[in-house]
Amino acid sequence: MQVLSLPNWLKSIRNRPIRSPTRRPGLLHLAQMPIKRLPRLVQECPVALKYLGLLGQLDWDNFPERPDHRFALDVPPFPYSCLAAVYLVKIEQHLTYVADLRAYLVEHPALVWVLGFPLKASSKYPWGFDVHASLPTHRHLSRMLRDLPNACLQFLLGDTVRLIQSELSNELGAGCRFGDCISVDTKHILAWVKENNPKAYIEERRFDKTRQPAGDPDCKLGCKRKHNQRKKVQSIEAMPTPKKDAQPAKHVKADEYYWGYGSGVVATKVSGWGEFVLAELTQTFDHPDVSYFQPLMAQVEQRLGFRPRYGAFDAAFDAFYVYEYFAPQNGFAAVPFVERGGQGQREFGEDGSPKCAAGLDMVLRYKFWCKTTLIPHERARYVCPLRYPERIADDCPANDPHWAKQGCITTLAASVGARLRYQIDRSSQQFKDVLKQRTATERINSQAVDLGIERPKLRNAVSIANHNTLTYVLINLHALQRIRQRKAERTQAVTT
Repeated sequence: MQVLSLPNWLKSIRNRPIRSPTRRPGLLHLAQMPIKRLPRLVQECPVALKYLGLLGQLDWDNFPERPDHRFALDVPPFPYSCLAAVYLVKIEQHLTYVADLRAYLVEHPALVWVLGFPLKASSKYPWGFDVHASLPTHRHLSRMLRDLPNACLQFLLGDTVRLIQSELSNELGAGCRFGDCISVDTKHILAWVKENNPKAYIEERRFDKTRQPAGDPDCKLGCKRKHNQRKKVQSIEAMPTPKKDAQPAKHVKADEYYWGYGSGVVATKVSGWGEFVLAELTQTFDHPDVSYFQPLMAQVEQRLGFRPRYGAFDAAFDAFYVYEYFAPQNGFAAVPFVERGGQGQREFGEDGSPKCAAGLDMVLRYKFWCKTTLIPHERARYVCPLRYPERIADDCPANDPHWAKQGCITTLAASVGARLRYQIDRSSQQFKDVLKQRTATERINSQAVDLGIERPKLRNAVSIANHNTLTYVLINLHALQRIRQRKAERTQAVTT
């Protein structure tokens, strides 16, 4: 008896069709097979072939699968990879409810076969299995979305970043790296509760953070700020009631409150190829935008293998540690300046100490740790050089009004980022070019809204976080398809 070596054995089965309806390779291997080897059921189903090409790009072989803890020896658990794939189909098809998803799968048995559901063999059907018996109930599918670990879905997002980075490695110019310039933004997500419905009657205060909505036990109350909001002296509360020519309330600019969540996303733009998602994080709506920065950048470093040099942010990220993050790479953070405490401009001496209103280098008096802020950090307190350590003048050269007390006192973070916040030249062309990269996250958010990220019909934080991660996975998969299609068209044009 002749024993075939492994390569010869693979060659011998290359063109052998798959005959058993209930036994099949994984999604990645199915996508690499010739179409003629697939069952006739799959070959004749455009929907199954579509998702085989779209989802088969991912590394399902290394997907972090669930442990095989069975209730019965003949009842295998539904694999996480199968559930992740079917939820991607739900988002792609704009199916609002999980019940709609199950009905869609019943209508496409070939898609059920491709996605890898454990099949129940049956001779009653020409394709060899019972679709209804093979699929879990819609309640089970909903429950599994809540139980599916988000780390598994983050693996898929990281794999899309790896694939896109590999495809574009030879398309970037000299000295350019994929992800070297990033942009960060957040997207508000409305919880599926009656408090967010302006037509629903609420007996007491609609936006009372102490009254948790019954429809979602995890959502939190937050405010969606407007960029063109009025100053305090021009606030709506300070505006007198008009006696004539009254303006409708719907036309008055005011802060918008919602119960819900926020999705932070990091995107990068490659000129001529599009925008791509590098990282994402979902939190409840009561978290400030700047709280997304450090967790998101940790994901970016892990997936790219390096720190980006440039970052584009909106004014909500005007914090010293944002500037400090990009300084070691000889880059900078393009963030609009937010004036705080009436301090718009500040100069620093050669030793890094701030200058007072008279242009003198202030004296460092002491340092202390501030533990009440979002990021605990060391702060430095500087005082007037004319009064500390000894008083050497009777008057302030700049006639500063603080002289009558203790003179100028300034407290800054003891970090290079606190100085860079004032020293960055926001009028330079390079700063303006980097700041324009913010449109990358805006276009990503626009695609996410089109896929239904803003108003999901889900009622818990885990399900919404998983839904958001899969939405960005799908955005990257479509971008990857466009890259490969464009490269194939370019190759074909060269050969012809």
